[in-house]
Amino acid sequence: MGKKGKKAGRDRARGGGRGPSPSLAPSEAPLDLERLDPYRVRLRRGGGMRTEGLVFASERLMAGEDAGSALRQVANVAHLPGIVGPAMAMPDVHWGYGFPIGGVAAFRLDGGVVSPGGVGYDINCGCRLLASGLPAHELAGRLDGLIEALFARVPTGVGRSGPIKLSNAALKQVLKNGAAWAVDHGFGSAEDLECIEDRGRLEGADPEALSERALERGRPQLGTLGSGNHFLELGVVEEIFDRPTAGGFGLFQGQLVVLIHSGSRGLGYQVCDDTLRLLTHWAAREGLVLPDRQLVYARLGTPQAEQYLGGMQAAANYAYANRQILTHLTRQVFEEELGLSPRELDLRLVIDVCHNVAKMESHLVEGRSETLCVHRKGATRAFPAGRPELPEIYRKTGQPVLIPGDMGRASYVLVGRPGSLAETFGSTCHGAGRVLSRTAAKSRARGRRIDEELAAIGIRVRSAGRATLAEEMPEAYKDVSEVVEVVHGAGLSSKVARLRPLGVIKG
Repeated sequence: MGKKGKKAGRDRARGGGRGPSPSLAPSEAPLDLERLDPYRVRLRRGGGMRTEGLVFASERLMAGEDAGSALRQVANVAHLPGIVGPAMAMPDVHWGYGFPIGGVAAFRLDGGVVSPGGVGYDINCGCRLLASGLPAHELAGRLDGLIEALFARVPTGVGRSGPIKLSNAALKQVLKNGAAWAVDHGFGSAEDLECIEDRGRLEGADPEALSERALERGRPQLGTLGSGNHFLELGVVEEIFDRPTAGGFGLFQGQLVVLIHSGSRGLGYQVCDDTLRLLTHWAAREGLVLPDRQLVYARLGTPQAEQYLGGMQAAANYAYANRQILTHLTRQVFEEELGLSPRELDLRLVIDVCHNVAKMESHLVEGRSETLCVHRKGATRAFPAGRPELPEIYRKTGQPVLIPGDMGRASYVLVGRPGSLAETFGSTCHGAGRVLSRTAAKSRARGRRIDEELAAIGIRVRSAGRATLAEEMPEAYKDVSEVVEVVHGAGLSSKVARLRPLGVIKG
């Protein structure tokens, strides 16, 4: 970051890099859990915790193999200075770097912190939904050709380069302006910006906070899907639960839709990695005591925090631009393959939401409005109707929320509800959540053809390699329907529609 970060190497050690480490004050005491109702579990305060934990999960989801390690991470987050309200976990929670994936925590600006582990390596990994004007049955006999064309046009896989070649000056404009840069350069329309969280641009982005290595990784990757759990999925609206809200979102039963899930690629990873190196050295010099060194942080208002926030916001804008370009490529393929005009196809953006980000937001704290730094890592903003941050078209309905599942089952469209503001700083889950590590999934998939298994249930899948399909096979994930029932029952967000996959492109 800046000149100091230019020599950051490729070391991806999860301890934040070589050098001194902050002191640890781990707690191995048993976690004190209390079930409050079918959807909530309280993690009572103990040891050095500054607040309690709150976990949204059913009995079945709490029984998962990974639950203990993820809950320990919730307790660790509760140790951080300036935390407001409980440290939280959504029902798709699983172990992550520092914060659990599915973790939410808010911090006061005065005395609070920002933690790269509370955002994650894939900054502004997020999801967007495109809704067509077509019934899915009209693609009968043409789906295979469409998927092949998309796979050929949309760059996928680790390290793949995209269709856009950027100079450093152009890349810095992307980092400042996000999705608006893409629209200004012919990738979509101004109407798209109205349906993106933050209109596709976070204020405060500082391209100068990025290292040369981060810029180097970002220059060739704009307009690429990536690998791992990133995907482009063709689906059908299989069931409508809330017809008025679905109508407000432009959804109807049987409709052909597209989900795009991607993030800030290698650039975002490098921003996180560079910051962890710097903060780990700083924390060791300062004698910072942490329950987990992966929770290293910067005090809000300090130069370290401002540098990270500026870099994080720049990476988030890169991710917004990336998904916007992927949308443009998708529309082009649909029009060419189906022989339809843009008006006939009407492949309209419904919403684009972030999963991994820290934002300054106003929330009620003990009856008074206060600006907080809200970390959502593997969690989605779920503001109800009336919040001024929402696009005007959704201020009366509440924010559309996208919950993608695994390749073989379903995904959901939800809508934000008032309960999210009352309990979770306007947050809900973000997906199904892993139950198998990537290594365990590959072991279980040995000798199997995941693509053929999916084809047998009517789902076409294309991938850059079989290893990704093994890592991402359906049984590596929780059942997204169980996850959604928890946030629906808890009143954080409610069901609008269920989507069934027809074809999936993986990295």
